Parts: sequence; C-alpha cells; structure tokens
Amino acid sequence: MANTIATGRNQREKALLVQVNIGRHDRDRARDSLAELERLADTAGADVVGVMTQRRSAVNPALYIGEGKLEEIQLPCRSAGADLIIFDNELSAVQVNNLDLKIGIKVIDRTELILQIFVRRAQSAEAQTQVSLAQLEYLVSRIPVSERQQRFEGGIGMKGPGESPLQLRNAPMRRRIRELKNRLAAMQRQRLQTRQRRHLQRVCLVGYTNAGKSTLLNSFAPAKAYVDDRLFATLDTKSRRIWLPDQRYALLTDTVGFIRHLPHGLVASFRATLDEIREADLLLHVADAAHPYVAEHIAIVNQTLQEINAADVPQILALNKIDEPDAIKTLPEQRKQYPKALFVSAKNPDCVIRIKQRIVAELPPT
Repeated sequence: MANTIATGRNQREKALLVQVNIGRHDRDRARDSLAELERLADTAGADVVGVMTQRRSAVNPALYIGEGKLEEIQLPCRSAGADLIIFDNELSAVQVNNLDLKIGIKVIDRTELILQIFVRRAQSAEAQTQVSLAQLEYLVSRIPVSERQQRFEGGIGMKGPGESPLQLRNAPMRRRIRELKNRLAAMQRQRLQTRQRRHLQRVCLVGYTNAGKSTLLNSFAPAKAYVDDRLFATLDTKSRRIWLPDQRYALLTDTVGFIRHLPHGLVASFRATLDEIREADLLLHVADAAHPYVAEHIAIVNQTLQEINAADVPQILALNKIDEPDAIKTLPEQRKQYPKALFVSAKNPDCVIRIKQRIVAELPPT
C-alpha cells in the first residue's frame, strides 16, 4: 500500500480525474494517458473515485472546460465525496484559481501531480534540492489570488518547500531560487570531481518510468535499488561498478525515468542528474515490451534525450519484460520494428550476460 499523504484526517484523498481532448485526438492514446494519470494519482496517495472526459474544439481560457461540464463535475464530486480534482491537461494559474473558486474543491493538473510525487520520492539531499527548486519555480505562478483558496494546508498538490502563502507572496523568491541553483551547482562540481577520480567508462540506464531500470541494475550488481510497480519509483541516481566479459570494469548508473508531458521545470532542475546521461559513454535504453504503447514510450525517451542534448550519445535499446504475456503476443512485430534491439527479462541471468556482451561491443576500448 502506498504511503498516505496527510490531509488532516490521516487518510488517502479521493480524486476525480478530468481529461479534456482538444480537436482531433487518438482515443486509444487518450485512454492510455488517463490510465497513466490514475497510476500517478495512486503513487501520490489518492484513490480515484471517478473519471470525466470532454472533447472540445478549443480551450476555454477561463476554465479550460466548458461551463456545462463544470456543472457535471460538481455532482460526482459530491456523491463520491471527492476532495481533489486532477486534470490530465496543463492548466494555467488563472484556470486553476477559477476552478478552485467555482467548484469549491482543490484542483491540480498533471504537472503539479508529478511535482508532488517527486517531493515524496526524493531521498538524497541532491534530489530534494532539485525538486524544491522545480516546485518553488512552479509555485511562483500558483500563489493564491484569493484568501478563499486554501491550497497550501496539506495533501496532494499542497506540500511545498515549507513556505506559507503569505511568505510566498512576500519572500524574496528569486533569491531563494538562486540559493538552490548555487547549491545544485556545488553538488554538480562535487559529482564531476567524483566521476573524474573513478576513471571508468560510464553506462547510463535511461527509459520511460517503470520500464524496469532499477530491476536491471539490481541484476547487474547488488545495488539494492528500490523497486516498486509504481511510476517514478526511483528519483535518486545510483551507480555501481560492474565487471564486463572483456575483463574490465564499467560504471552503471540508474537515472530518473521519463514520462509524457514531463514538466520542463523538472528537466531544468534535474540538470545535475541529467548531466550523467549527457556525459555517459553509452546509454542503455530500457523499454517495457509488454506495454501497448512501447513505441510511443521509446519515442518520448528519445525526444527527451534530444531536449537535454544527449541524442548523440551511443545507445543500446533493450526491450524488457519479454516474459510477460502481453509482450509474448507482440514480440514478432517488435523484432521487425527494432531489429537491433535486445529482447530481455531483467530477472533472467542469461539476459544480463547478453546485455553485458552488447555493452562490450558498443563501448570503445580503453
């Protein structure tokens, strides 16, 4: 069971999910995005009590949704006892404020939900600093415009870097952000010095969240990396020295998973961590072969790598979880689509040996 988020009643919150599709859209992908949002809500500590969708030709600038749908949302909120509404869309500050006031229930969007998960999952000082920076920069535009909006008391979307609304309004925000950036820069310099002292070639595990990277790291070495069937189980980088078949060591590093619509603030704030990816000698891109949208996940990861200037780093694609029933059905098609990929199960020792052999083939000789 997931850790609960304090709401004043010491229980999980009840959330209503809302998805608005603008113009033409792929219904299957929209359903997958909504299913992913439900998993994100569970990870953050909320039970989903209902789902509502709407198709619109254009966004309502004031509310994102239409006035009619607003009335429809209020009824299931009351009947199900929902105390949280989560949009599968990115809302503006004005839209969030207006929805809060009109519905009378806390409203957050996908970005704020992901930020909240990062707040709860970050363990190391570096990860906590990175998350605090991302959330602080996000909250600057989310300061309540009305005293009626109690958005900073507790629960999902309310846990911040510790400042009250009044402090957030009056505190020198830019100075605090600069302090966090300076702290991260110092951590980055220390990390660089550590890497330079190791004199080992570096292999980074990258991939969509919950693809099995941490499981693979544990199979390579006794890393004791945290594994959970929830999104963003790992936020803190973990590195282990691994022995390769050609009688040399390499450094294998697990990194935070990517996801569709990953908040830009998080990408920027996790720059120190993402430097591990940019400066790696080789990327091991792990994808979930059992997922129906594995191709889209691979594309999202590659797009994110391009955004962080890591697209030119050599890459091995490893399609993981091939022993699961959903993967077995689609393996013939995937083998045609990704002829150079490795098809593996992170829990299979023989597969780990095959991955090591490919790493040796792809890494430049020392």
